[in-house]
Amino acid sequence: MQFLKAVVQADLVLGSRYLNGKVTVVNWPMGRLLLSYCANIYARWITGLRIWDLTGGFKCFRRRVLEAIDLSRVRSNGYAFQIEMSVRAWRQGFTLKEVPIVFVDRTEGQSKMNRRIVREAVWMVPRLRLMAWFGRI
Repeated sequence: MQFLKAVVQADLVLGSRYLNGKVTVVNWPMGRLLLSYCANIYARWITGLRIWDLTGGFKCFRRRVLEAIDLSRVRSNGYAFQIEMSVRAWRQGFTLKEVPIVFVDRTEGQSKMNRRIVREAVWMVPRLRLMAWFGRI
């Protein structure tokens, strides 16, 4: 219900696992949790976007946001994709809002997390900052 209320006031609503000083993740190994939490600190620091959970995938985009983003210019996959889409929306002047969620790890299947995805995110974040500096977002 919070998501639907928030989307009335915002163009992009993000479900946040790290909001108001709380970590609301269930059944993740400590290493995975630390990687995710630190990745969000890194992305927030480099991009300047003051969102606590930039790597989360539980989002609600207004149609106008997706229409405004040139999807052919989106270069990332994995968690970097989540960061890139939020940064692109923010840089185009759309309003972003976070709402708290409780994230429970999957009980079926396997994570897609691998070194390539981590490496992509590490390099995509400063690239997004440079693109913003040069007006390419």
